[in-house]
Amino acid sequence: MSFATHEIREAVVFLGAAGLIVPAIHRLRISPTLGFLAVGVIVGPFGLGRLAETVPWVEALVIEDKRTVRFAAEFGVIFLLFMIGLELSFERLRAMWRIAFLVGGAQVVLCAAGIAAIAHFSGYLPDISVVLGSAFAMSSTAIIMHLLTETGRLGTPVGQMSFGVLLFQDLAVVPILFMVSALRLDADAVGPAIAFALGKAILVIIVILPVGRLVARPLLRIVAGAKSRELFLATVLLTIIGAAAAADAAEFSPALGAFLAGLLLADTEYRPRIAVDIEPFKGLLLGVFFVAVGLSIDVTAIVADWRVILAWAFGVMALKAVCVYALARLARQPPSVAFETAALLGPIGEFSFVVTELAQSLGVIYEDTAQFALIVASLTMAMAPLMALGARWLVSRFARGEPESFDLFPDQISDHVIVVGYGRVGQDIGDLLDSQEITHVAIDVDARRVAQLRAQGFSIYHGDARQYEILARLGVEQAAALVVTMDDAKTTLQTVDAAHRDWPDLPIFARVRDEAHAAALLKAGATSVILEAREAALQLGETVLVGVGLPESVARDLVAERRMIAQEPSASEKTIVGQ
Repeated sequence: MSFATHEIREAVVFLGAAGLIVPAIHRLRISPTLGFLAVGVIVGPFGLGRLAETVPWVEALVIEDKRTVRFAAEFGVIFLLFMIGLELSFERLRAMWRIAFLVGGAQVVLCAAGIAAIAHFSGYLPDISVVLGSAFAMSSTAIIMHLLTETGRLGTPVGQMSFGVLLFQDLAVVPILFMVSALRLDADAVGPAIAFALGKAILVIIVILPVGRLVARPLLRIVAGAKSRELFLATVLLTIIGAAAAADAAEFSPALGAFLAGLLLADTEYRPRIAVDIEPFKGLLLGVFFVAVGLSIDVTAIVADWRVILAWAFGVMALKAVCVYALARLARQPPSVAFETAALLGPIGEFSFVVTELAQSLGVIYEDTAQFALIVASLTMAMAPLMALGARWLVSRFARGEPESFDLFPDQISDHVIVVGYGRVGQDIGDLLDSQEITHVAIDVDARRVAQLRAQGFSIYHGDARQYEILARLGVEQAAALVVTMDDAKTTLQTVDAAHRDWPDLPIFARVRDEAHAAALLKAGATSVILEAREAALQLGETVLVGVGLPESVARDLVAERRMIAQEPSASEKTIVGQ
């Protein structure tokens, strides 16, 4: 069999197994991460590979050598680090620095040190103990965020405490990778090597971030103005791979460059759109990485050492839970919040696979130790949803309700209004909402307008509201209303139709051109429609204020006051100015 044919066969095996197993895992409401791990275990040398010795035809369904998937798997890690950087942003770090750096920092340091100490007293060498401590101290961002968003609790104190700790864990990714890389050196050389690596890393950051601001951001604005989704995606991919290549040229992990690229783009108006466009690449390539991890898991090892594995799994979760609970209480969180946060953060996360794989490839840990770490981490991840459900049940049964949610980010807010199209009409509605301190987020396809308004401090993002993922990123599931103010009749109809189809209970208010357009929008699912121009903006604003809970008299008086102080619109304004 030729090399190319071998590669194609294993690609077909991967896609076929993923297409059958991952959906089944998803229907059981289990993380896709575990689904891809299961794929790797089943089609790997320790799964069907054992059966192939007695049933030869099964060999066609086996991925024998994980080197054939390693290239794509490495890209999966690159895209994972990019998405971590994209989700961080300096804005988020500023808003959550107390939770992230105080609670999150203490959690990572204390849990890593505690687990490393236990590993050392269990007979592991110091460098192996450090690897296990660093890997096991991390929690699963993918699983925890999925559990919180699925139950609509990301904005609660539990959600924000968990997110703050995960935020610091994401920040700790790069230093941990540096540390693991330095462990392959002699003990006397570790300190200078880490210092030298950090110095080079700072130099890379100083080069990549300013150059990115001068080149990448303006380039994205130009490309976004061209309104070509393919060109925009190609530019984003170029930014990711270019930053990864720059870091690799400086003898660093390409993942560091990808992380910096994500951090560079995190505070731009294109963040939701980039996240939506890159997600399929990250999901598939990261799936390949988890499959590669699964190929290394020997199920028979679980049977042989099940007592030790269970002891480590429950011991690590208990240690992390106690640590998180104590830190949350020190942060003056109620016992119920601290308890549930501890249950969520107790299981080990998917980043442990990255640390373990790196350490094994560098010869820092042995294959059997890597095997052990992968099994323990996988087992705790499988128990994560059950632990979250159990903690939630106990809290609801024995504790008081949670306090109200506090300051959130655009994709985590609730009871807000999403304004689609932010020209003259959209801005008038935004002013009305601001006057009553009703949170709103805007989205517009005009890249130049978005850039100008963001520079003025508006909460506005660039993207197409007809895409399910874009509205989901803006928290539409928790939104009080969706307001569509665009002047293009076809786009407005498609937006209303898509939003109503995916979120049938969402109140949708729309600006329309004429009676025929109004009838079409009402049929598509709009709650209420208002005819054109500035007067339409005032009427629509009044309808929205009432729709999100203000008394009709208050809304009417507010709009009447706006109408009195507004200048008489010109004839051109009546044909839609600013749209």
